[in-house]
Amino acid sequence: MNAFLRIAAPAAALLLAGQAAAKIPLINATCPGKIEVHADQGGPVYINGKEGKLKIFNENYYEAKGSGVTISISINPDGSASVSYTGKGGANGICTVK
Repeated sequence: MNAFLRIAAPAAALLLAGQAAAKIPLINATCPGKIEVHADQGGPVYINGKEGKLKIFNENYYEAKGSGVTISISINPDGSASVSYTGKGGANGICTVK
């Protein structure tokens, strides 16, 4: 059991450190269907004024779920954000970043 903990503890620490290092930028976007997206630098992400559940895939890609939609946030090499959404019934589109 001690050998397992010696291996698992550092692995868990690296995983958590990687997530903590990923910082979402300040974002304001409008999506089709009157969907408003706002993120403070470092999170959280708000969808129509309600905090969404944020999932960090890596330092350049995030998804936030809430209000019946999934907001996809991709960070471009120049640091700007691209935002899109997927809603009910296959609705989807590109959002306008302000």
